Amino acid sequence: MITVTTPALLFPAISLLLLAYSTRFLNIATLIRQLHGNYLENPEQGVLYGQIANLRKRLKLIKVTQVFGVLSFFCCVLSMTFIFEDSELIGGYMFGLSLILLLISLAVLLKEVFISTDALELELSDMEFEKKK
Repeated sequence: MITVTTPALLFPAISLLLLAYSTRFLNIATLIRQLHGNYLENPEQGVLYGQIANLRKRLKLIKVTQVFGVLSFFCCVLSMTFIFEDSELIGGYMFGLSLILLLISLAVLLKEVFISTDALELELSDMEFEKKK
């Protein structure tokens, strides 16, 4: 038997997760603006093209993480609403769906983290290449 307090426990976690996703998005937006400035100064710089592709992938993934995070939060609220209205079965299913959506969001975030480290590797390889010249 699930009570209204069970999905309520997920509220702070999802809220903090959405805040973290927003922070990642804002950081990427700042990087893109800096990269754009670098591109305008030196459009021939080869590493910029790799960074642009990397940032484009990361933006898409962050959007997906945010969508699944919001859907998880939405299902969590619906779960509490159904449980509060004595529809425990539907509320339990909504809570389960909320957990699944949260897991998908976290899995996509993990993929984005790996791609973000690839961006740093690209920067490091560019500096190593310059040193070898």
